[in-house]
Amino acid sequence: MSTPVLRVESLRKRFGGAPVLESVSLELAAHEVVALIGPSGSGKSTLLRCVDLLERIDDGRILLGETDISDPRIHADRIRARIGVVFQHYNLFPHLSVLDNVTLAARRVRRVPRAEAERVGMALLERVGLARFAREHPDRLSGGQQQRAAIARALAGEPELLLLDEITSALDPELVGDVLALVREVAAEGTTILMATHEMAFARDVADRVLFLDGGRIVEQGAARQLFAAPQEQRTRDFLARVLPSAG
Repeated sequence: MSTPVLRVESLRKRFGGAPVLESVSLELAAHEVVALIGPSGSGKSTLLRCVDLLERIDDGRILLGETDISDPRIHADRIRARIGVVFQHYNLFPHLSVLDNVTLAARRVRRVPRAEAERVGMALLERVGLARFAREHPDRLSGGQQQRAAIARALAGEPELLLLDEITSALDPELVGDVLALVREVAAEGTTILMATHEMAFARDVADRVLFLDGGRIVEQGAARQLFAAPQEQRTRDFLARVLPSAG
């Protein structure tokens, strides 16, 4: 069997002595899309931040391919160059053009020549419908356009793994559809994705598997449509009954 793209083993994380993640284990195969769902404070975003080495874990291991990225001796920036991340707040640099935002990591971290980086960057902006804004600054874009630019930036490095952290939560409702359509397209092209989302219908339709987190633990996991149609755990059923009134 091929090596998983991501393997998390018995991960524990505490803040100020309070447990946030308790013995979390999961795997992602190549080209798999896995959605993390659960109430606010369940640990979804913290898990993504641990995978991207933005939070130091207290126990357990995280492997990206065959690399133990939880080893404190690891070069974090080299690992992050292998992972694309899109946050709920777009985190675009306001003083840079949209194109410069998309190409910055390629030019600064991977030392790609500017001409080549911009060729790739323009192709990505064309793909996400933002080519005409390439030379504009982010404040000229709507929230949905900024989030699409952030996705283009994450894809520019051809990441082994794409992390999406509640990427629609800061958007006006009318802008959500465009961003989700883009993620659906990226997933269909075979990108390996781990995403935290409160968009239940999207998780059901796009993810291969869904993990329900509550209290920092994985309470239930399974094939997306199966978990939504027939959750096995009472805590999962209670959660889905609140966010999907027709679930029961």
